[in-house]
Amino acid sequence: MTRARLNGIEIDYQASGTGPAVLLSHGYSATRRMWDAQHAALGDGHRVISWSMRGHGETESPSDPAQYSADLTVADMRALLGHLGVEHAVIGGLSLGGYVSLAFYLAHPEMVRALVICDSGPGYRSADARAAWNQRAQERAVALETHGLEALGRSREVRESATLHRSAQGLAHAARGMLAQEGSRVIDGLPTIAVPTLIIVGDQDQPFLAPCEYMAKKIPGARLEVIRGAGHSSNLDQPEAFNRVLLDFLRSLPA
Repeated sequence: MTRARLNGIEIDYQASGTGPAVLLSHGYSATRRMWDAQHAALGDGHRVISWSMRGHGETESPSDPAQYSADLTVADMRALLGHLGVEHAVIGGLSLGGYVSLAFYLAHPEMVRALVICDSGPGYRSADARAAWNQRAQERAVALETHGLEALGRSREVRESATLHRSAQGLAHAARGMLAQEGSRVIDGLPTIAVPTLIIVGDQDQPFLAPCEYMAKKIPGARLEVIRGAGHSSNLDQPEAFNRVLLDFLRSLPA
């Protein structure tokens, strides 16, 4: 366990291996530990960095709800890379981690060597669809405040992280501030992405198959890989297939 004080909070992270940097961000209510197998698979030839977002795992959970947002998450990613002396990296993540990776590119394109977006979506252009998503995020927050960590979902990455969280209230704040979405800047920005992009989705991840196909069409030159036998946690459900696809993509990148 390694921690750094960045942007006023203690952030828990892991960095291993040597070579070009790869920053991996987890899904909502998971932790950096969901990427342990990728540290092992990629570490020979890559510097793999994973971290836990605000309110998650061993990272600090600020008491102020205003300290949780997608913009602050992007700022934490940039601060962590700066702390580690990384100026240029492959930026990737799963679910919420994929969404904030897209947001990171739109904020700091000069720092992004390539993108890896897994089992994720770009948000909504429709205000009604976004409101429905945000209502579900609010319901998650209320459930956590009412029932504590027992209210966490049942997806694999969440189940395997359930005992690693420190604060149900922190996760509730994260649901309202980070999982909930404002505006359509990410989905609107897809055609402006100008780096190699890999999109991975499990063939059993029904809610995210269409969003991943959409991103593959809208991001110029994007590559879509569907992992057979995988659900929403494609890297955990089928780690060998996931790592094979990811390594192939990383090795294809220009030096």
